[in-house]
Amino acid sequence: MAKTGFAKDQLKSFINRIERLEEERAALSADIREVYSEAKGQGFDTKIMRQVVRLRKLDTADRQEQEAILDLYLGALGMRS
Repeated sequence: MAKTGFAKDQLKSFINRIERLEEERAALSADIREVYSEAKGQGFDTKIMRQVVRLRKLDTADRQEQEAILDLYLGALGMRS
C-alpha cells in the first residue's frame, strides 16, 4: 500500500509540474505574439521575421543545405532570378 501511495504522490507531482509548465508556455506564446504584433505595427513583415527566427535555430550546415535545396527546386520550376 505504501508503494501505491508513493506512486500516486509522484504522479500528482508530475501532473502539477506539467500543468505549471503549460501555463508558462501559454504566457510565453502570448508574449511572443505581442512582440510580433508590435513589430508589425512598426512596419516589419512578420512572416519574414518568423522565417528568420526559424533559420537562426539551424546550424550553418543545415541552413546551407536547405538553401541549396530551395535554390535547386526554384531553378527546376523556372523561378530562380
